[in-house]
Amino acid sequence: MDHVQTDILISGGGVAGLASAAAFGAAGFSVLVVDPAPPVTDEGAAGADMRTTAFLQPSVDLLIAAGLWERLAPFASDLQVMRIADAGGPDPVARITKDFDASDISDRPFGWNLPNWLLRREMVARLNDLPNVEFRAGVATRNVLTREREARVTLSDGTPVRARLLIAADGRNSPVRNAVGIDVKTTRYGQKALAFAVTHPEPHNNVSTEVHRSGGPFTLVPLPDRDGKPCSAIVWMESGPEVIRLSKLPVDDFTAEMNARSAGLYGELTLASPLSVWPIISQIAERFYAERTALIAEAAHVVPPIGAQGLNMSLGDTRVLLELAQADPANLGSVEMLSTFNKRRWPEVRARVTGIDMLNRASMMGAQGLRDMRANALNALYSVSPVRKTLMKAGLGMR
Repeated sequence: MDHVQTDILISGGGVAGLASAAAFGAAGFSVLVVDPAPPVTDEGAAGADMRTTAFLQPSVDLLIAAGLWERLAPFASDLQVMRIADAGGPDPVARITKDFDASDISDRPFGWNLPNWLLRREMVARLNDLPNVEFRAGVATRNVLTREREARVTLSDGTPVRARLLIAADGRNSPVRNAVGIDVKTTRYGQKALAFAVTHPEPHNNVSTEVHRSGGPFTLVPLPDRDGKPCSAIVWMESGPEVIRLSKLPVDDFTAEMNARSAGLYGELTLASPLSVWPIISQIAERFYAERTALIAEAAHVVPPIGAQGLNMSLGDTRVLLELAQADPANLGSVEMLSTFNKRRWPEVRARVTGIDMLNRASMMGAQGLRDMRANALNALYSVSPVRKTLMKAGLGMR
């Protein structure tokens, strides 16, 4: 079988891999992206990803350059305020509420929220418009062999591929990362998360709210109205056994527990979608590159879903890779390019993984005294304006 020659082979067709393919394709590079599972692009289909992604400001700039944002913007909900509500008192009601308003540091919202299944739909459509990009769904990377000048990959359908750069965007258990011999450090919390959508009587007013009590945050993120009612996406983190218990409850019982945990912030919540369950870990690869290979997204790093950091860190990986590739296209995939990528990304990602780990552990606190300490810390940080603004800029990746 004749081999396929391409500038870039992307292993992994999730949101991060598809976005990377669009970004490099729009910049003029030839791209082949493969994924063993065809993308689910319909909310009602089996296997649809019910999570949502909040794109922060720097990520949207990348999506604009990739030709994706014009497709996504009509479906996006602005995130103007990030609200933290501490419900860690004896009763499950919000005793402290603090708003971090984007207008304090920018004339744009913090970000824009969209459902993951819709992102896949629109991203696949964008790739179909790019003549230099090919997406092969239902095809995986099987064998990886790297040389000084190229990566040689055999796909699961038998196709041999030669690429100047191999990008691993194939998840936290990345086959490509394993093939090139890069180890990871993993932290397990004994947590899982539930993701689903709800409607509610009170408008969200473009406020994303994290409700902290114990077990992990209960986060409500704005979505467009559904059936004429305000709608939000929810990520609810608890211990693994508790999430399994919740996920098996009858709808009425689940709704009652969901409303108790929400602290009643938007009125009575009504379940509006199926539930998704996934495990919560922190993970970072020992380095983000090997010969002719770059790790991005969850192949490189995984964080709990706090502060909209996960996918935005992933797009940060693509942004830096693309900058380096465009600055010196002749050296695409060279050891110089990839070592520079690692120097620019690994320390920043490590700092963010560490910070989010600390926030998650604080949110998990169950003892009343520790929950009171968490509330006092929130008060102290919020009350000092320069500190508050610095935290907001750091969350966005602004300098």
